[in-house]
Amino acid sequence: MGTHPKGDTLGQWITDNPGCLGSKVKDTFQGQLPFLFKVLSVNTALSIQAHPNKELAEKLHAQFPEHYPDANHKPEMAIALTPFEGMCGFRPVQEIVAFLQNVSEFRALIGNVAAEQLERTVGDDPRGVSVALRICFTRMMKTEKKVFVDQLNMLVKRISQEEAAGKDTSESCGELLLQLHSQFPGDIGCFAIYFLNVVKLRPGESIYLGANEPHAYLHGDCIECMACSDNTVRAGLTPKFLDVLTLCEMLNYNPAPSSSKLFTPTQSRLDPCVYLYAPPIPDFTVMKIEIPSSIKLYLISAIDSASIVLVIKGMAMGTSTAAMSEMTLHRGSVFFISADESVSLHLSSPDGMLLFRACCLL
Repeated sequence: MGTHPKGDTLGQWITDNPGCLGSKVKDTFQGQLPFLFKVLSVNTALSIQAHPNKELAEKLHAQFPEHYPDANHKPEMAIALTPFEGMCGFRPVQEIVAFLQNVSEFRALIGNVAAEQLERTVGDDPRGVSVALRICFTRMMKTEKKVFVDQLNMLVKRISQEEAAGKDTSESCGELLLQLHSQFPGDIGCFAIYFLNVVKLRPGESIYLGANEPHAYLHGDCIECMACSDNTVRAGLTPKFLDVLTLCEMLNYNPAPSSSKLFTPTQSRLDPCVYLYAPPIPDFTVMKIEIPSSIKLYLISAIDSASIVLVIKGMAMGTSTAAMSEMTLHRGSVFFISADESVSLHLSSPDGMLLFRACCLL
């Protein structure tokens, strides 16, 4: 939902009505809507990937426009609608070292020299850790295909036998490994679980992914909002174009616990029904609007930004203050609100409503 050329629905209307963006948004983003809004329903893992910053995006687009279709960066946020699982950022070094010591097949890909270098950095200064981590991850991602497929097959066979015997395979992330291997057999991305945090979100919880942050979504439904771009550098768990060299060079190799990846919303001081997910970039903010069943008339307030609103739960008759047009809203409805316009909702569902609103609060 937005104006990217690959799925343009609003672009021409915004060009014809530029005031709908709001004065600050129009000036800051050269008359463009600066965000895309998505709903993702993940049943099969989505690729191990990262998004470039603006400088790298411009370079990649100039060199390989067929793979990198625009010159913009793509910071993004995922907000869980159901229990949601993904991988995000590098694990603390102690966890990676434990896998190197418990999973011989993983260590075989890294090699003893690089593995021992990483083991020696535990408790070291961040720069030393980052360098050793980059060497280990790059060695794994660049392993010759026959070598990593042989090691992966051995690992899958071993874990399958251990699970059949009733053994605990959590020290090898056995359950997740078998799940990913069943979806992408023989894929180097299966080994990425030993480098990346596994993050589990409850509905309403979120993660924010800045430039160069490695991630992959594994399972569940989420709202996703991002800068208006389709630039993704992939390196595993996908049949799409892989750019392993670029990914290994661009990544942020700063290990941190999975808890640090959670992004906490703040409740609006003006409206207790609204929670703000405001990441540290100007391109977008998401509002969760949860209207209790006790409220039968609710006003979606006017702001100095165009908005896209998605209804997740509930029913209402919506009336725009500017157009004075009525629309019937229900689960799955999507509507656009111009800057400085408000929409009144006459609720008709007994359990209230849940909506998400993407906008740009400069």
